[in-house]
Amino acid sequence: MRTMRRWLPLILVIPFIALLWVPFYNRTQPAVAGFPFFYVWQFAWVVLAALLTWIVHRGWRA
Repeated sequence: MRTMRRWLPLILVIPFIALLWVPFYNRTQPAVAGFPFFYVWQFAWVVLAALLTWIVHRGWRA
């Protein structure tokens, strides 16, 4: 359990890498609900980053 706890903050690197991978989301198609993919991708990672931060916080406190 202690070794897992030490590596837990590395989960926070996932959003960082996903948002730096610009060629993947630098496009307008497909559109989701009328919004270009770029905006959907950015907004989705706002929500996912908050969720991952919560997961790391819960794991770190335990």
